[in-house]
Amino acid sequence: MTSEPNNAPSLNGTGRIDVARHLIHPRNLRDSLALSRQPYLRSSLVAGFQAGLTVAIALPVVTLSPRADLIGFAALGALPALFGRFQPRGGRSLVVVMAVLLQTLVVLGMSMASLYGAPPSLQILLISLVCGAIYFVTVTGRFGPPGGVLFVFACGAALSPVASGAEVLARVAATGIVGLLAVVICIVTERLRHLPGGAEYPTEQRRPVGHRVIAALRIVVAAAVTLVVAHALGADHPVWAAMGAMVVLQGPQLHTNMHRALQRMAGGLVGSAFAWLILVQEPSLWATIGTLIALQLATELVIGSNYALGQLFVTPTALLMSYIALPGASGAQMAPERVLDTMLGACVGIVVAVLLSSVEDRHHLVAQSDKARGA
Repeated sequence: MTSEPNNAPSLNGTGRIDVARHLIHPRNLRDSLALSRQPYLRSSLVAGFQAGLTVAIALPVVTLSPRADLIGFAALGALPALFGRFQPRGGRSLVVVMAVLLQTLVVLGMSMASLYGAPPSLQILLISLVCGAIYFVTVTGRFGPPGGVLFVFACGAALSPVASGAEVLARVAATGIVGLLAVVICIVTERLRHLPGGAEYPTEQRRPVGHRVIAALRIVVAAAVTLVVAHALGADHPVWAAMGAMVVLQGPQLHTNMHRALQRMAGGLVGSAFAWLILVQEPSLWATIGTLIALQLATELVIGSNYALGQLFVTPTALLMSYIALPGASGAQMAPERVLDTMLGACVGIVVAVLLSSVEDRHHLVAQSDKARGA
């Protein structure tokens, strides 16, 4: 049998312009849209179920309580249930607890910044530093999917206006208490995550400390640039743009950075349209809670096959959480801004990835190109 010729683009140099030309080749677009078999789907679905169950219990309780205004922070407290899905037996609970602590600290720190009236310039600096720190902590702690971006999402929510220290404590309490509920649910349902036959998940390879520090610094730079541009454009939710840049730069190699950028833009565009169709109906709170649970399960079902597919459901999930957390906000108007923020973050992320790439990064891309051409 004669194999078809490989049309992978050649990479003749390791300069940044050479790398940029290679990354924008149409083949990378095709590769970014390719589907792959999702490994350990069972564990991902269990994580989605655990987060959804936490939402199903906590959000109705908060809604019926005297502090229904804290529902957005209660929803943030449910997100740590998504972490640690590929940890070995007995190791996941610690990761979920650490995720709850990190989420609570983010809410506390950013709420305090809001309380004391941090100006936009200081907010940009804080969010940028938090993006880098969160990346380092989550990678070092082997939190696993969905990565540090969920904690950055909490930054944006916590920067909303707060009137008093008591209000800050209420936010922290709502996040932490629901987080503890997530821990309990994960412990009780842990056996659902186990692989058949007593098999274990493969150990995640940890990058050297120096690599992690450099990657974190790149994320700080990209987040700062993105936030400055988004703020200058008058964006109401500039953190969304920083999240886009962070997602792109979480990839360990340049070709994965490019794939993430393309997937983020394609999935975010379609996902925002999907979210607009939902939000334009002005769904009730109960309908929104039910939709959030369904979207979480749908996300886990497809995101391992292709990140762009996951964005079809992640984007409306984020917008619906913002919708219930911001009373009086026009949900339908948030969808177009999400598109712009997504495009901005992805573009800045890939530009920073190329400009701040090391010789080692570019040589690795050359090796990948040669391997593809010889396949």
